[in-house]
Amino acid sequence: MYYVPEGTKKCGYYQCERCGVKFLSLQTMNTIDCTYCAEEIDMEMGPDEDMTEFKDTAKLIEVLEGEDVEKMDTLLSLAITGGNYDWI
Repeated sequence: MYYVPEGTKKCGYYQCERCGVKFLSLQTMNTIDCTYCAEEIDMEMGPDEDMTEFKDTAKLIEVLEGEDVEKMDTLLSLAITGGNYDWI
């Protein structure tokens, strides 16, 4: 699978309020850090620059269980890969 490991029975379906990306996570809390926004943080900043906070920007849309986990993982991965099934 693309977002979560094969055989995952329960996961959270999230959308980031900052960047708008939807993704799956093994966590099921109401809010979590967006992994996509965290990649954008520039750790090489100057002495007069402020460090941007991206804490807890992804909100839980739904907790998925059973077959729904695999279905949603497939749907979201098709959006990212553009329908390319070569990664499967």
